[in-house]
Amino acid sequence: MDIKDSRIDAGKAFDWGRTSAEYARFRDIYPGEFYQKIADLGLCIEGQDVLDLGTGTGVLPRNMYRFGAHWVGTDISPEQIEQAKKLSAEAGMNIEYKAVSAEDIDYPAGSFDVVTACQCFWYFDHKKLMPKLYQLLRKDGRILVLFMAWLPYEDPVAGASEEMILKYSPNWTGGRETMHPIHIPDEAFELFDLIDHDEYLLDVPFTRESWHGRVFASRGIGASLSGEELESWDKEHWALLEKIAPKEFTVKHYAAYAVLAKKGEV
Repeated sequence: MDIKDSRIDAGKAFDWGRTSAEYARFRDIYPGEFYQKIADLGLCIEGQDVLDLGTGTGVLPRNMYRFGAHWVGTDISPEQIEQAKKLSAEAGMNIEYKAVSAEDIDYPAGSFDVVTACQCFWYFDHKKLMPKLYQLLRKDGRILVLFMAWLPYEDPVAGASEEMILKYSPNWTGGRETMHPIHIPDEAFELFDLIDHDEYLLDVPFTRESWHGRVFASRGIGASLSGEELESWDKEHWALLEKIAPKEFTVKHYAAYAVLAKKGEV
């Protein structure tokens, strides 16, 4: 399913379904600290019902499953949801998944204790979504927005790979990251308050193969380039990594979270 949004990549179409297999293999990269911080906030733990928006291949529900919450994952891409179902079934995890856009989710009011959005919050129509989330959340419910990105100005491998993404997708808006709080759109503050946030540094381990796969499974490459462009990028990026990266290395990232609560409930 092609997605076009004037706010993203100057409206260039992208389709996560085109890279679902690589996404499942190479995008499950958040370190244990990332998930432990969520549990330490008292979120996504035993006794809670959690809705994960933009779940992709179910990375967040699958990795948080051990903390005991009941999870529902939704994503606009049927291909991503099929990968999520497959990986969860293989791991013996009872996670419910639905292929539906965040704006079109349909659950009874008060169904969830937590709504999560990892690496996807900027894709949504917040004017439509935020009132829906307000209704879906129980009393004292929380929205947890999560993000992690490589730091191209601090890490040479990340910087060089990002420059190559921009060579092939000049209007890609997913790069040039520096550490900063997650942006919460104005529409959210009509119904919710920001009650907590944090930003912290991480060194994420990769091999040449896994980093190449990670870059491929991005909006600027695998989700949007033509077959001919992908073939060219593949050869050029491999040559780059063989020149600048050891067989195993770490890439500097930062992670961030933001917690929202209904107005008047804190």
